[in-house]
Amino acid sequence: MLFDLFNRNTNKRYYGEKVDLVQERVEEATLWNNYTKSIFYGIYLPNEPIKVGKCDLRLGMNEELYYAGNIGYRINELYQGHHYAYYACLLLFEIAKKDYGMKEMIITCSPDNTASRKTLEKLEGEFVETAEVPTSHWLYKRGETIKNIYHYEL
Repeated sequence: MLFDLFNRNTNKRYYGEKVDLVQERVEEATLWNNYTKSIFYGIYLPNEPIKVGKCDLRLGMNEELYYAGNIGYRINELYQGHHYAYYACLLLFEIAKKDYGMKEMIITCSPDNTASRKTLEKLEGEFVETAEVPTSHWLYKRGETIKNIYHYEL
């Protein structure tokens, strides 16, 4: 029954090797989000209704995204350690390139977030720098004051 309900979902599903992404919502660029269009996805096990996490793709490039990155992700604790964020990012790279014409992107992580740093290194990005987040940035306001910045050519 749950699987039948899931299949009736009209949101777009992107199929990957180890995870699928299901588009859940789109946030258009407005003053509220610093004119950054964002697409939010659920991360699911392939061809299954089991949601293991969530991610988002932020379009464009500006100072906000230099520190926040074009991709954000969170894997539910029960499913951590299976490289699902890595596989989700691979799908997001393809979506960014094919659907939105992006040629490059930035992904960031806090220096003390070892799992995320390993994911970004596995994605073979170029480490740009460890940067202090400006005090006016929303990341700083939630306690994230330093970011490792990685650059990716798509």
